[in-house]
Amino acid sequence: MPSGLPNPVDVHVGGRVRLRRTLMGMSQEKLGEAIGLTFQQVQKYERGANRIGASRLFDLSRVLDVPVSFFYDDMSDGVRDQSPLAVARGGTGLAEEAAGFEVDPLTRRETLELVRAYYSISDPQVRKRVYELAKALAASGEIRK
Repeated sequence: MPSGLPNPVDVHVGGRVRLRRTLMGMSQEKLGEAIGLTFQQVQKYERGANRIGASRLFDLSRVLDVPVSFFYDDMSDGVRDQSPLAVARGGTGLAEEAAGFEVDPLTRRETLELVRAYYSISDPQVRKRVYELAKALAASGEIRK
């Protein structure tokens, strides 16, 4: 791993912090206040520019109301192969491979907006119909492939 580049594991964990924070509708400033940091430090964590220590990750899990394991969920094998231990044991460790991975759809702004719009539908029956419609549209797209 070239020096100066954030480790893909740190980038993944930071992305999960950002995902949860935005799903909760919390600003970087509010999250920073809750854990005693500036919003700039939260930005660095979310980009993976700074590593998040174990005690800080524990605090983040409590403020964001998720288990610590949440931050490691959905980590691809390619990202796992970039951890310092995996690299030391002969994992690929190539930054070019990490850059080639698709962006996790759960981290896209479009996904966040869709989830917020879905949960803003107050009528549970209408919300269920929207859900069923989305599933049907996704299934019809799979059939055409």
